[in-house]
Amino acid sequence: MNALPTAQAIEQGHGGERLPMPPLEALGPEQRAAAQALIDGPRKAVYGPFVALLRTPALLDRVAQLGEALRFGGRLDARLRELATCATARHVGNQFEWVMHQPLAQAAGVAADALEAIRQGARPEGLAADEQAVHDFCVELLAHHGVADATYQRVRVAVGEPGVVELATLVGYFAMVSWVMNVARTPSRPTTGVAPLVAR
Repeated sequence: MNALPTAQAIEQGHGGERLPMPPLEALGPEQRAAAQALIDGPRKAVYGPFVALLRTPALLDRVAQLGEALRFGGRLDARLRELATCATARHVGNQFEWVMHQPLAQAAGVAADALEAIRQGARPEGLAADEQAVHDFCVELLAHHGVADATYQRVRVAVGEPGVVELATLVGYFAMVSWVMNVARTPSRPTTGVAPLVAR
């Protein structure tokens, strides 16, 4: 029996985009309404996972609402939210979310050398205590689908119980939309000055 190719062997965004933006004239009324809602909302455009999700506009709408609640209406400090997003993007090998959120994390105050360590797949050094707690929580949750008591207690002290729930949801959200893009082979957006993820 032939083994399936591993995710590490598939470079995201290469080999041809599977679910590109449909032509405008091909969009149905529900798709147009979902696209317009994105354009009218805080994202201001249709991009990333929402290009693929246009195939299922009702799902797109719900995914977009969850993302908006987490990114634009959440209680987590932007520094911690963006760090968690970068850790998740790195774990699932998603170029789009890394390229989008690494500059946001750095602008929010996460040290550039810590982000570079994450990009390289190394443990970052010199993070603030709350950043380290959040990073360790994310990495452990992604690797083991749960966290040890000590990890939980550290992150609970850092962000509170509502913050723990939001953080776990954030990790799940960004893993989900990254998986959609990994399947769709959504390419990363062109940027300058941001190194892509190291091939895993």
